[in-house]
Amino acid sequence: MPTTPSPPVHVQLGADVQAPVAVIEGSDLEEPPVLAPGDEAHAALLVNGGARDTYEAKTITLHLQDPELGSHAIGQIGFDLPGVDSLTVDDGARVTYWTTASGYALDFIMSL
Repeated sequence: MPTTPSPPVHVQLGADVQAPVAVIEGSDLEEPPVLAPGDEAHAALLVNGGARDTYEAKTITLHLQDPELGSHAIGQIGFDLPGVDSLTVDDGARVTYWTTASGYALDFIMSL
């Protein structure tokens, strides 16, 4: 029976960026996480991967989509970065797919 990988996390760091943060390939699960109301999902985010082009980000935006892979965004949530005035982001920034296990998401960031 074929499986559908979980939809990637679409994150934009900063108000003026044109593209979402690149997804870490291989961080997806065979079965997408299914959440009941009140459940949590996690994704790990690396904002500075050591690449050249840097910028300051003061906001983060999550683009929401339905579970079907390749679906269009159905909404977005934007907010100021918690606890800091800004972050230095570069074009090496990466994010994992959604998972229900926070430690699993962090494994991919720690192996970069």
